Amino acid sequence: MSALSREFLLNISFDFEYFPLLIVVALAWLVPMVMSLFRFNKIPTVIIEIVAGYFIGRYLLNSFSAESFKMLEFLALTGFIFLMFLSGLEINVDQIIASMPKKKITYSRFLKNPLLVGLAIFIITLVLSYIGAIFLSSLVDIKNKWYFALIMVTTSVGIILPILKNRGEINSRYGQMLILAAAIADILSITLFTFTAFILINGFKIELLLILALFITFYVFYYIGIRYNNITIFKKLTFQLSHAASQISIRGTLLLILIFVVLAQYIGEEVILLGAFLGGLLLSVFLHKERSLLIIKLDGMGFGFFIPIFFIMVGAKFNPADLKEFDNSLFIFLGLLLITLFAVKVIPSFLWSRLFGYKKAISGGFLMSSRLSLIIAASAIGLEMEVISPGINACFLIMAVITCLISPVIYNYLNPGNILTGNKIIIIGGSSTGVLLARRLKMHGKAAVIVEKNKDRFKEMHSKGLNAFLGNGTDVSIYNQLNLKPLNYVIVSTNSDKENIKICELLRKEFNHEKIISKSDNSYIEQTLKRLNVEILDVTRVIATTIENLILRPTTYHALVETFENFSVEEITITKREIDGLQVKEIPFHEDGTLILVKRGNSMFIPHGETYFKLGDVINVFGTDSALEDIKSKLS
Repeated sequence: MSALSREFLLNISFDFEYFPLLIVVALAWLVPMVMSLFRFNKIPTVIIEIVAGYFIGRYLLNSFSAESFKMLEFLALTGFIFLMFLSGLEINVDQIIASMPKKKITYSRFLKNPLLVGLAIFIITLVLSYIGAIFLSSLVDIKNKWYFALIMVTTSVGIILPILKNRGEINSRYGQMLILAAAIADILSITLFTFTAFILINGFKIELLLILALFITFYVFYYIGIRYNNITIFKKLTFQLSHAASQISIRGTLLLILIFVVLAQYIGEEVILLGAFLGGLLLSVFLHKERSLLIIKLDGMGFGFFIPIFFIMVGAKFNPADLKEFDNSLFIFLGLLLITLFAVKVIPSFLWSRLFGYKKAISGGFLMSSRLSLIIAASAIGLEMEVISPGINACFLIMAVITCLISPVIYNYLNPGNILTGNKIIIIGGSSTGVLLARRLKMHGKAAVIVEKNKDRFKEMHSKGLNAFLGNGTDVSIYNQLNLKPLNYVIVSTNSDKENIKICELLRKEFNHEKIISKSDNSYIEQTLKRLNVEILDVTRVIATTIENLILRPTTYHALVETFENFSVEEITITKREIDGLQVKEIPFHEDGTLILVKRGNSMFIPHGETYFKLGDVINVFGTDSALEDIKSKLS
């Protein structure tokens, strides 16, 4: 070993006690394992982490020295920053841009616009929260009613999003209304927290304008990203270095987080929350989150290591003795606080009643009442600034646990979803292909039901959150139970070619069903399926075509099939009568979308400026999410 190597090793300090970290990481690993074993799938993992953290803090970690906690506190803070970053990353900026009003606002258009209704709901919630804070202050001492009200305004996109996705409501108008309202609540509440915290610490000073530097930095990065994101050499280097030892995308993301966090630190510690959130929001602009491999890696880093440490340490620092400040009024205060937290979300939700009915609107309000990361973060910051007491901070932590458990249950009770009655895709056969297809359809917000006759396989799929139905595809009664409709696609993909043919025959003869897709491995099966008018997937041809695309057009293949780019292809049917007879050049399409193909009856052609549109034309469009939303709104 060289002298330089010896000197380097000697300069590394090994004087760190890793045992407390071992306990925390072991707990972070154990919690989801136990939850999965006992099928506690509907309880958010972080709630069990907080509860488990309390017990190890009380019985295990308290025996270690304060010096040993420095590493845990640093990792917990990093987890908190990562959590705020990923919260920003959950926001669909394209959806917000697509919802910007483009016509004169009338009352009817206002109610149908997710962005405007979301803003109105946030303002009403804020007013009601402040009234609620004044009411609660008559029972307990609330040092700053405005900050207390801001804590009650928070919601949790991280709870709302998976619930809507699992129920297949993510792409419905109702789902979009809920998601956008939650996103607006996140963005505006974090912004108001930051300004309020800065004013409470520093007063009204000119330095308050420094917070605008974060927004200016956000715009500068956004402008640079939009301008230079499509440079060929940059994209090529990023793609080449995104794997193996380089992981350039992960390094770039960490750099982005730290740029915003460090800039926020120079302005004030209370601004870090906003800095991390804006970093995630910026990355959200440039990623197709549902198909991005980078998101999977970031989730792995965040939820696999840093974020569990944050929530476990939140539980470890929870002190029940803090609740003694309420004396005999504790349970009365907790009950009134819970009622207020629900009321400030449910009352504004009546704005949705004209579109969806009272029951569905109220159920949406209860779902919006679920609070998790933001309420914990805001309360912790308030405790640090001494604008809320330790007892109130403990109460908000309890409320985060309760609302996350109760809100989804009330939502499902008031708005029971039934996959069998909606527009779904039926997959016959729970093979690996069927499961993968169901997962990919779920990513795109499409509801899919897998019919599987093997009981063990059925239970396995059901435990993983997939919509599975126990039954045999050759049984006529199964399709009656599934409430098969003409618009439902049926994918026949069992492991037996004979069984596939038998199921296709049954669907065609008994139900006269047309939307059937199956696979063929040889000419005999292909000819048999063709006679039944089944859409055939030639496995050999698909493999050959895939290899051909990888050789001749790899960039397009990766953009559409894999998980690296932010573009999608969508089929849009023209249903607007005012479009009938117009030329392509007469319609101001979004600049980030391209019309690639028009299907009219049995003919297909590539559109150009002089092409006339007709009702019923099916247009293939390639572009970003916001472009597709814009084009869809113009044509259908």
